[in-house]
Amino acid sequence: MRFLGQPATVPTRLGVLPGSFNPVTNAHLALVETALRVLDHVILVLPRQFPHKGYSGASFEQRLDMLAQVALNHRQLSIATSDGGLYWEIARECRAALGEALEVVFVCGRDAAERIVTWDYGSPGAAEAMRREFRLLVAARGGPYHPPLDWQSSIDVLPLDPRFEEISATEIRRRVAAGEPWQHLAPAAIHPHIRQIYGASRPLLQSR
Repeated sequence: MRFLGQPATVPTRLGVLPGSFNPVTNAHLALVETALRVLDHVILVLPRQFPHKGYSGASFEQRLDMLAQVALNHRQLSIATSDGGLYWEIARECRAALGEALEVVFVCGRDAAERIVTWDYGSPGAAEAMRREFRLLVAARGGPYHPPLDWQSSIDVLPLDPRFEEISATEIRRRVAAGEPWQHLAPAAIHPHIRQIYGASRPLLQSR
């Protein structure tokens, strides 16, 4: 794991928000601000590879630039890249960097939580092992999340403002391509980046 602005002090409860950030949205920042009510620090993690999709649209470096802009001067927010793309891999990278006693809490929406608990990890006992590695803090996105019984003790609800539930990177890209207003969906600090990256070409709606 490589940090771009490591926490000044080692947190006890670390929030981790992994994503493709193509681009960063106001929903991402709302998740961070809400999570910081119960966590010490949040790291936005950009994996170098994803288990379920590849890179297209904005490059890895462009996404890091956008993340750096939104984290600027935010004392409780850091940026990092990870070599692994699975949550248990990222959790272990965080502990290797910040200490084995660290409590890792992944911040995510309902859609990501559903993917985490139902993904075929290819080995028996994988879900149980993950529950020992981290907790989940899950916000409603497109409806509340109802976890399976074996995950319920490892998941907490993140009460996200409903205004942010439908904001997505896909919608921003769609609006940019269609010439529709999009500025209210993304942090002002990265508006120039969005215009430059997504305004130059049209076939970006399916990219991740």
